[in-house]
Amino acid sequence: MSATILVVDDEKDIRISLSGILEDEGYQVVTASSAVEALDTVRDELPDLVLLDIWMPGMDGLEALEKLKLLFPQLTVIMISGHGTIETAVRATKLGAFDFIEKPLSLDKVLITVVNALKLKQLSAENAELKMAAGNEHELIGSSAVIIALREQIMRVAPTSAPVLVTGAHGTGKELLARSAHHYSQRRDNPFVAVNCAAIPEEFLESELFGYEKGAFAAATGQKKGRFDQADGGTIFLDEIGDMPLKAQAKILRVLRENCFERVGGTRLISVDVRIIAATTKELDEEIRQGRFSEELYYHLNVVPFKVPPLRERSEDIPLLAEHFVHQFYRTEGRESKEFIPETMSILCRYQWPGNVRELKNIIERILIMTSGTTVTPADVPDLDGTNHEADFGGLPPDDSRARPTLRVAREGFEREFIIQKLEENDWNISRTAEIIELERSNLHRKIKSYGIDVKK
Repeated sequence: MSATILVVDDEKDIRISLSGILEDEGYQVVTASSAVEALDTVRDELPDLVLLDIWMPGMDGLEALEKLKLLFPQLTVIMISGHGTIETAVRATKLGAFDFIEKPLSLDKVLITVVNALKLKQLSAENAELKMAAGNEHELIGSSAVIIALREQIMRVAPTSAPVLVTGAHGTGKELLARSAHHYSQRRDNPFVAVNCAAIPEEFLESELFGYEKGAFAAATGQKKGRFDQADGGTIFLDEIGDMPLKAQAKILRVLRENCFERVGGTRLISVDVRIIAATTKELDEEIRQGRFSEELYYHLNVVPFKVPPLRERSEDIPLLAEHFVHQFYRTEGRESKEFIPETMSILCRYQWPGNVRELKNIIERILIMTSGTTVTPADVPDLDGTNHEADFGGLPPDDSRARPTLRVAREGFEREFIIQKLEENDWNISRTAEIIELERSNLHRKIKSYGIDVKK
């Protein structure tokens, strides 16, 4: 849809001239001969852009600009003047004008300015949309009772500075929960620093978390700040804290007790204001019994416990999660969106998802990349659990093979029905069907012959 531009000028010839050149460029144009009429027109039309003359009888353009920006802050306005001065241009800019054009008008300059103004407006809208989308990245997706309860718990805990301990299997969304708690806290404008304790070698973990002083070890040629310094005023997320060595655990405990720490190789106490959210896939009770985790640290961290359930225990959330990942993927990649038909979604809902939400996201992205059409069918879903799900939605060959429904037979049954369906959709044109299903024409001929499909002439 083309942009709508309002031209405001008390000179009829100017309105006619600007309307003509803008309409030739494909814009929709409305006009007003006074500032008062312009205000009424904006209320009715809400144009994408306004070209506003400054010197008009009655209410002048600057006064009209001030009123317009007060009523419609996002409105883009270009000022026009036959008696332009620097002072006038500065005032117009301060009042929110996008640009200032002097008469006599250069139509080329008018068009360039209009294009630039509309491009900036579009970029601003896209930026606002991206910010909104990014702002939703911390939200727990789902409508199951357990997710609703988790969201309510987050909203109660987030405004406090109490430590949080999150437990759950790999890929369930523990970091997402931590980010959500940070977002809804009073620390939201300060850093959120995530550290995977299992991914950092034991000998480097302390210096990574707390930094080091010059000379602390052979490679320490200068002072370095650690992750706790970076998170000051905000939140630090210690993922897989169950894998943290006992010496580092003792330093974490000191931060929780005294809000301070010492850098590796240093003696000076560093004060820090940071909220600690820890997560683990391990059973910390057992780790304590085995002497691998500090019981005291456990009690300090476990002030507010969260348990994130595996995806198989909230399968009703899978459609919402899938939709979220589809939108997320296409927002990032900028491609045409695809639709999952109910039969396809049913397959995803029946799978147990041992990799939880992370696995679901990866599979959704894989499907979107590998599927050529705009509709995702059961045939597009990978063989997730070794049981070919395609047979659930296609017929078996019309012979005695029903008595021995092997995986091969099920696959052949679905493939036969799929080929017949696609042939029917393409008026039994073999070449067109082969192209659509991305199969060599000769291979399609062989399959038609082997499945005994009667090709209609």
